[in-house]
Amino acid sequence: MNSSPAWLVALGSKLRAGLSGASGLRPWPESPLYEFPASDPDWTPPPTVEEAMRAIEGRYAHYDVVAYQDVTTKKPMRTFVVSYGFTEFRIEDGRLLQIDSFCHAEQVLNRVGAEAIFSDAASRAITPPVQEVELSLSDGRWHVYRPASPTLLGIAGDPSKPLSRDPNDPNLLDPDNDGKPGVTVTIRVGKLFQGDIYIIRREIYHHHLVLNSNGNLYGHVVDESEQFVVGASRRIFRQESNMKQIADRGMSPIFLVRVDDDIDSCDRLMAARDRLFPPAPSFR
Repeated sequence: MNSSPAWLVALGSKLRAGLSGASGLRPWPESPLYEFPASDPDWTPPPTVEEAMRAIEGRYAHYDVVAYQDVTTKKPMRTFVVSYGFTEFRIEDGRLLQIDSFCHAEQVLNRVGAEAIFSDAASRAITPPVQEVELSLSDGRWHVYRPASPTLLGIAGDPSKPLSRDPNDPNLLDPDNDGKPGVTVTIRVGKLFQGDIYIIRREIYHHHLVLNSNGNLYGHVVDESEQFVVGASRRIFRQESNMKQIADRGMSPIFLVRVDDDIDSCDRLMAARDRLFPPAPSFR
């Protein structure tokens, strides 16, 4: 998710018909969503790039939040996309490589009684390529930057090119294996109605991280992903939305928390969720 990265962009405009009045729409919480732990002031960061790489190398539990707003609706449709997974840093040939995998994603909408559900099968189908990261020392802290490496979801093709806008594209896939094109997102609005939309995505995310004295990495996510609706179970849901990440970086945090070998599966990660990560954000 997410991206954590930040890959489930949702669906505010799908709730427009009869649902976009001011009533029931909650405002953003205060920024930043979280205060990251402060590094120990007596800690001495690794003095060289090579030593910083060795300090970062290892396996982490991944938690990120990305905040979006739909700019196509009359009223502010806002959402947090919360993603869970694993991130590994590996040194190869003098380079520090980042390997991401995803387990679960959930979406928090500012519309009271509305929810969007993305299956774990779809989350786990996201397979970003291995990406070299860039390290820099600034203000006595090691910064880690993961450049974007575009990744397709629900469609085959060249991820360096813009996402297809053809609902009948012959390259459509079914990575969540539910018999529908792309990946399926289920939308529920109270007891009023429920339906599915089928989406394809081009995941484009950047990570900006800082090494902490506790061995973890904290920072923020920048998401520039593309999404297209290729079908829906009901006509009302077959609408495009224009969800954009809001500029406030405090609303799109990322936590990479070192984990031992015993947390070796998505099930074990999610079972340890409350021990590893802060509570998910909510609208006021």
